Amino acid sequence: MFVLDKRGTPLQPCHPARARNLLRKERAVVARHTPYTIRLKDRTVADSQVEGVEVGIDPGSKHTGITVFTEQAGQRRGRYAIQLDHRGARIRKKMGQRSGYRRRRRSTNLRHRPPRFDNRIRPRGWLPPSLRHRVDTTVSWADQLTRLAPVRAVHVERAAFDTHALSAGRSLEESEYQQGTLCGFEVREYLLAKFDRSCVYCGATNTPLNIDHVHPRSRGGSDRISNLVLACVPCNQDKDDQPVEEFVKNARTLARVKAQAKSPLKDAAAVQSTRWALWRALDIRLPAHVGSGGRTKWNRTRNHLPKSHTLDALCVGKAETVTEVVHTVLVVGCAGRGSYARTRPDRHGFPRLRLPRTKGFFGFATGDLVRAVVPKGKKAGTHTGRVAVRASGSFNITTGHGTVQGIGHRYLRLLQRADGYAYTTRKESGVSSRS
Repeated sequence: MFVLDKRGTPLQPCHPARARNLLRKERAVVARHTPYTIRLKDRTVADSQVEGVEVGIDPGSKHTGITVFTEQAGQRRGRYAIQLDHRGARIRKKMGQRSGYRRRRRSTNLRHRPPRFDNRIRPRGWLPPSLRHRVDTTVSWADQLTRLAPVRAVHVERAAFDTHALSAGRSLEESEYQQGTLCGFEVREYLLAKFDRSCVYCGATNTPLNIDHVHPRSRGGSDRISNLVLACVPCNQDKDDQPVEEFVKNARTLARVKAQAKSPLKDAAAVQSTRWALWRALDIRLPAHVGSGGRTKWNRTRNHLPKSHTLDALCVGKAETVTEVVHTVLVVGCAGRGSYARTRPDRHGFPRLRLPRTKGFFGFATGDLVRAVVPKGKKAGTHTGRVAVRASGSFNITTGHGTVQGIGHRYLRLLQRADGYAYTTRKESGVSSRS
């Protein structure tokens, strides 16, 4: 649990049992429901020993893993885990709809609107809104964690693979590259992303994949990345030491295989544009240490941890051993703060529903985190989640198990005002309670 002193300065996080004890003795009060934070009433940061924590971030396309951990003598101990669910696909869909509306206005016989795009320029480092959203929300949560915990540094995965290690074949700094262990993880991670985790010859997916040499080593082929592809076990065995020209009979397939194998490494750098923008935004806030996806996978494999965004965030960068993991993950969904539109159009573009101008009813607003205790009836029980308000006083509550409709406002208690996110929890997959 996160802990603040009586002036709101972050202290060292504590165990949930310790937090319950402080609340029971009335030495602390609840400062925030999610993430759960308490504020001490009788202590300041000057009277406390604060060792500090670090934050690991594993950026992803749909989900980003964030883990708060402590590190001493090369041992990492997870303290808090967050899975941030992005809504980039929804933003892209909305941008496409808006583009369609504007295109129709320009092409149909409506009132003349002069073009406004002739003098528009994009600034350096510009990202599409669907990608900028991923960067902004991740940075926002990093800022929020610095207000809740004494964050000393942040570790972020800046690239899915180390392109320098792939092109040079070795590293000038790390001995693991020279020994070939970590370099092997970088090569395999790069090939999995490059060939979309499928066999380059037959297109098979969801099957074990081997690294195959386009020009066999027995015939003078090298281990350069441009000579490596992914092949399923049957294709790898059938090809054996044949040149690709003898194994692939179809001319079109042969041309595709050669083109994919020789695609330059600059394509990999272009895919990582979001990760670079995230690192730049974090580096001006906190000491930011970077790592590659190959190193993260290497650290996770050495510590016998399953694959997940939050566990990857725990293994980002230079990590020796992971001695403790978090078993309950806070899932944060980007839900937005509503829209300015006061109508809902039909498929022809005409308004079919008019929304009320007032967003709050009976002291609640859509997006608030509430708890409803219904004593009897079909909906009897305790429901905690995000509320959608109506003028009639019959609200909907979205919980981790679904949406409960028609809850009267008199049964609700406010836990936290809307902040643009929806919160649920889940268990960390594949991790035993003794880990």
